[in-house]
Amino acid sequence: MKLAAALTGLAMLVASTAFAGPAKTYQVTGPVLELKDDLIVVQKGKEKWEIARDKDSKVTGDLKVGSKVTIMYSMKAASIEAKSDAKADKKKK
Repeated sequence: MKLAAALTGLAMLVASTAFAGPAKTYQVTGPVLELKDDLIVVQKGKEKWEIARDKDSKVTGDLKVGSKVTIMYSMKAASIEAKSDAKADKKKK
């Protein structure tokens, strides 16, 4: 009985992660303008891209100001605040 419950739980977990899909990744390539422990600034065309980094950011090669780099990154919401639509609320009343 415990085995059946465990298998059912595992199947539900696999199914839920399969529908969520992996986070989309993006890349930016250019010379490094600034380098800190928690930030890297890269020049892309006329724009400066500031990308956060931490101890888990994998770095290969000699990373220094002036180096040409390709950064793979993903976007993640830090916080979300939902506000009601005042016009829609008035129409309901």
